[in-house]
Amino acid sequence: MIKAEVIHREFDYRRPATTSRGTYTRKSVYFILLHHEDNPEIKGVGECSLFPGLSTDDGYKFPCTLREVVEDINRGNFNFETPLYQFPSIQFALETAISDLEKKGSKILYPSDFTEGKEAIRINGLIWMGSREDMEKQIQEKLEQGFRCLKMKIGALDFDHEFALLSHIRNTFPPSELELRVDANGAFTSDEVMEKLERLKKLSIHSIEQPISQGNVKEMRKLCKKSIVPIALDEELIGVYPKQKKNELLEEIMPQYIILKPGILGGINACEEWIQAAQNLGIRWWITSALETNIGLNAIAQWTYTLKNTMPHGLSTGELFANNIASPLSLIGEKLYYDRLQKWDLSIFQQQNT
Repeated sequence: MIKAEVIHREFDYRRPATTSRGTYTRKSVYFILLHHEDNPEIKGVGECSLFPGLSTDDGYKFPCTLREVVEDINRGNFNFETPLYQFPSIQFALETAISDLEKKGSKILYPSDFTEGKEAIRINGLIWMGSREDMEKQIQEKLEQGFRCLKMKIGALDFDHEFALLSHIRNTFPPSELELRVDANGAFTSDEVMEKLERLKKLSIHSIEQPISQGNVKEMRKLCKKSIVPIALDEELIGVYPKQKKNELLEEIMPQYIILKPGILGGINACEEWIQAAQNLGIRWWITSALETNIGLNAIAQWTYTLKNTMPHGLSTGELFANNIASPLSLIGEKLYYDRLQKWDLSIFQQQNT
């Protein structure tokens, strides 16, 4: 019989994480730990990847639901086969915790050349919103580190300033040398979006994530059809269940790309449904983490490698939090590796819960 417990921890960002939704300096994380009743020493760990203002389960019902799930597991009344559609972060945590338990708590959820340290995953360099000087510094650092794909958050500063930064990058590095992605997080209004896309087109932007807010399906379809700048759906995918609804949404909007965040979209299986729906329609995709600790990132990265999609993925790194969980995940240049010489430090799960 499987038993469960929950551990709550706080993680501090090394630098404020700023998007058009706000600025975050600390992240509250819940971990689900599973073990067999007759072998409590071996535990599978999963991370509830809540993102304030974005996750559909980021609300007052989350703590109660999480507690109920754990109680049901401990009573033997929980059905692991029934997806928790309304609580995608819990579903992601359960999915990965079960997988980890099956692998004897090794954290090797998807054995591959990646987990053997033989291959790596190419990722984009993320430029966080900030002052112009701060963003210029970030850009320079990423370029010096060898990134050939940059993703810049836009929509919080004056657009002229953001455009000037992008123009400076493009004037220095042509599209053949550097791929530029932008993420508006739905910041543009219907009245201004066309003008902004026309300007971005001049810079040979690879794609723009969620230029307008989610839910404006007809408007988004028009933007995708005009294809001024290739559009990637991000927030638009949140809360869309079951599989048939995913098919219908993509058929209606027909974006150029979709971006998949397992922690927010309901886990690995849910994202694989999106991939199948997208591929049936000729829509391309890539994977992005959602500010997880190394527990969640480890699961996402290992799964991502098995998909054999060579596009740069939006995976964060262990450098995100000052007090992250030490792991074998390692960033060298623009590539994420699993260094088997480095060990996990899981002492955080032996500490008394707070």
